[in-house]
Amino acid sequence: MGQFVKQHPWAILAAGAAIQLLAGIPTAWGVFQEPVRSEYGFEEETASFVLSWLVAAFGAGGVAGGFLQDKLGPRFAALLGSAGLCAGFVAAGFVPGQMPWLFYLAFSAPVGAGCAFLYPAVMGCAQKWYADKKGLATGVIGVAVGLSGAALTVLVKWFTGLWGIRGCFWALGALLGLVCGGASLLLQNPEKAPAAPKQQGMTPGQMLRTSAYWWITASVALATPAVLLFSPRILELARQSGLPETAAAWMVAVGAAGSAAGRLSLAAAGDKLGRRAVLIAAFGALAALSAGFALVKEWLFLAVYAGLCFFYAGQAAVLPSLCTERFGLAHTGVNYGLLALGMAAGSLGFPFAAKALGLDAGRHWLAVGAALAGAFCLWKLGPVQKKKTSG
Repeated sequence: MGQFVKQHPWAILAAGAAIQLLAGIPTAWGVFQEPVRSEYGFEEETASFVLSWLVAAFGAGGVAGGFLQDKLGPRFAALLGSAGLCAGFVAAGFVPGQMPWLFYLAFSAPVGAGCAFLYPAVMGCAQKWYADKKGLATGVIGVAVGLSGAALTVLVKWFTGLWGIRGCFWALGALLGLVCGGASLLLQNPEKAPAAPKQQGMTPGQMLRTSAYWWITASVALATPAVLLFSPRILELARQSGLPETAAAWMVAVGAAGSAAGRLSLAAAGDKLGRRAVLIAAFGALAALSAGFALVKEWLFLAVYAGLCFFYAGQAAVLPSLCTERFGLAHTGVNYGLLALGMAAGSLGFPFAAKALGLDAGRHWLAVGAALAGAFCLWKLGPVQKKKTSG
């Protein structure tokens, strides 16, 4: 298997795409929300916090997953992540009703951590094989991340129709274990890792002492409201906007298509135009679209949501390349995980803030302000400092 990967490095991208096609659980939570509420007796807000805790576990688990990837290789980290996904879905099928805290513990924690182990393992491995085309490598896998919402929408509707949501959880657990676990076996680092000084990189301790780390992490946190304040309720919001039931039911798939396009487009644009410039533009678009999202109705609602997913997923796809550009490849797993802590902070902080402030429609304006603040953080980040050459 190792010899095959050496001769056909595209297998790394194929394995990563297969994993991420099924591991984009956060992008598809909207399609789980209503059957989970019905089966488990959760209130809307209770069910919405399943996603918040899942994303928080993703952010927190990214550090451990990155450490395992750096120390023991991407295959070990990805296999452990696949086991977490499988265990979380199987456990969710056994959780009694009216016990949200147990659902958070049994589902959100292992699934979020499993995604966190898989994502940096896949992205870090791909960037090492395609060190001169990082944006392309992450973009190809990013398309699969974006399409994950559409794939999971189809699977959830199919499995739920056959066996109910509990049977759906068990079926997805088995499928995730088989596909993600099998594809993880292909992951391995290249024998000769890039050794240029720029690519040797900072240790996590060195990175934490830079202002760049804190500006980037703050921007990651400030990106979350643009989608995560709305995605758990997107089907309900679509119906309230006047969309017919048939169109509202596929909002998750529409968002997935936007996410896939954004991940490929913005990752590639980052290679050509500069990652910081692309991110500042993306945050500006998130601010404008978040404002429009409060006002549009019917089919425009669908178009604006697709745009939000395009730019939210696109900025997330630029992050792995930005991490290696600023901090190098040597410790990319842990360093990326530390940046993802911003996602954990934002995914919990903003929903709790919205609840504490009694915001409903005001969530849109919270998202606008956060996106503008994120653009400011990236502006403060400054351009990459090129090292002077002697001569």
